[in-house]
Amino acid sequence: MIKQILVFARKSIKLTILVAVSIFLIICAVALFFKPIYSVSINGVAVGYSKDKSKLQSRINKYIETGEGGEDSNIAFVQVDNLPEYKLCLLKRNIVTNDDEIFDIIKQSGVVYYKYYAILEGEEQKAFVSEFSQAEEIVTKLKEKNSDNISNISIQEMYDTELKEFAEVDATVASLYKEKPKEVKKKVVTTGKVNTSTNISYQKVPLNVNLIRPVSGIITSRFGSASSRRVSRHTGLDIGASTGTPIKAAASGRVTFSGDKGSYGLMVVLQHENGVETYYGHCSKLYVNVGEYVNQGDVIAAVGNTGNSTGPHLHLEIRVNGVAYNPQNYLY
Repeated sequence: MIKQILVFARKSIKLTILVAVSIFLIICAVALFFKPIYSVSINGVAVGYSKDKSKLQSRINKYIETGEGGEDSNIAFVQVDNLPEYKLCLLKRNIVTNDDEIFDIIKQSGVVYYKYYAILEGEEQKAFVSEFSQAEEIVTKLKEKNSDNISNISIQEMYDTELKEFAEVDATVASLYKEKPKEVKKKVVTTGKVNTSTNISYQKVPLNVNLIRPVSGIITSRFGSASSRRVSRHTGLDIGASTGTPIKAAASGRVTFSGDKGSYGLMVVLQHENGVETYYGHCSKLYVNVGEYVNQGDVIAAVGNTGNSTGPHLHLEIRVNGVAYNPQNYLY
């Protein structure tokens, strides 16, 4: 019995060794004639083979992020709609990889987007520069020259498939500069202090209009204050509030302006009785149109940070026959 068991054991060992040797020989044969390789397809169409998909994909990703134009090319990114798909296969060793051809197919399908900056006067694009620092320099020089249109000058970041022709800083400043017209000062009879050059008054005059607070918040900039961000004295009162806070009509009246007003950003102007107007600037949203009549307390806009603004707030002005008066004499 034991002898039979030993014979069976020896046969089993021989069989195991034979199977192992066979598997080894098969692996060697496969390795000799075949190799692992990636089949590449784009949008379901086979385009070739790649030995290293990570290297090929990394090259494609870099192209999408920066293009091949270098740091001074103003390329923002490349849009590629159909990226390659990879499938690992065992193919004959004589199969030739074509990573460069696959990459060229990706390049041919890519759409290049360029980044640059536009200098706007109102809504009209006046000039283009490649760097934000150049755009800032143009605005700064116009401020230093006290250009009459500085409140209407802005910078817009642009992306386009066509690169614009860039302008020189000094040439752009010269073309945009507008000399301020000479002011004719009008004599105003008043017991208060009047700054005729900026058309604001520090006195308190009767409005004959009942006003309510448009928003609740903290006063962040007072009437008549000076700032490097402004070309003249502050003609209103800034009340800090979070973006989206509803702005109510301070009094019943007719909407005479509703839209984008340069440094004021999105703004609503209401005309009330006795020549009184109220301005609501830097809004994020406008809910009324020109010509509408609104009642006191109606929501006309939402607090925002548009225009020449450093944070969300309401810029409130009270004007009588075009002269700005301190809102703190009547509200807050």
